[in-house]
Amino acid sequence: MSPITSPKIVYIPQGSVFKSIAHLREEGVNLYKFDALILRLIGQPQQGWINLEKENLSRIEYLYRLTTAKAATRSVTLIPGETTTVFLDQLANELGLDVDKLQDAYGRATTIKEGMFVPETYNIPQDINEEDVVHFLLQQSLESSKALSINYMGSYNEAKWLHIVTLASVIQKEAASIEDMPMVSSVIQNRLAKKMKLQMDGTLNYGEYSHQKVTARRIRTDESSYNTYKNGGLPEFPVCNVSKEALKAALHPKHTDYLYFVRGKNGEHVYSSYFSTHHQNIVNATK
Repeated sequence: MSPITSPKIVYIPQGSVFKSIAHLREEGVNLYKFDALILRLIGQPQQGWINLEKENLSRIEYLYRLTTAKAATRSVTLIPGETTTVFLDQLANELGLDVDKLQDAYGRATTIKEGMFVPETYNIPQDINEEDVVHFLLQQSLESSKALSINYMGSYNEAKWLHIVTLASVIQKEAASIEDMPMVSSVIQNRLAKKMKLQMDGTLNYGEYSHQKVTARRIRTDESSYNTYKNGGLPEFPVCNVSKEALKAALHPKHTDYLYFVRGKNGEHVYSSYFSTHHQNIVNATK
């Protein structure tokens, strides 16, 4: 029998032995249908990312390792509200990967710069490369997004879900707390309904600007679609990666007539329906 040439780190999906073999064949591993029969005699293949330790193995040894090998994993947590640029830097630092290769892999995988990852804790194989980790995280996030969409709305539509994530990302950046999110959502919805510009600083905390204070100069000079002082409506794409709470707030805003808010001295937002009241709230917050 010919030897098997395969990456050391491989992904085995949940399902039958035949599904495992079919998946590996799609990934370019030189396996055949009778290998599934042999594998059934040896045992059940592991699921998830596994470390075969070698790239060239005899056929029997390869099939055996599919049933016994497991990759050592490390936990990496994506914080809600964080941008993809910052998250890729985090992956590079925590997993010892090349950040430029991560960014290249992400750019090849999707043209949407933010909002494609679902914030949660991921268990990632230690020896995985940049291309595979991006593929793994995007695939896991897509599955989670579909499940959330079906749970919240009864179905999944890519374009509709992206719109919800975009709205949720503005809420995520602007809200003072989880409890504050439905209120922020109501202001956004009310301003959009009146065709008012959102004029929200949080939309300018995209990408590398995630933690930078938004200045008057930045508002004047930023020409991106994220600048809601210059552009009407929501940004073209999400500002950041969003939490489940922000998604819920996007779908279920509070019913108010508020159009303005400002952070008060206690850190909580003060809401108002009229600009004159909003102006006084700003004055009070700075006293």
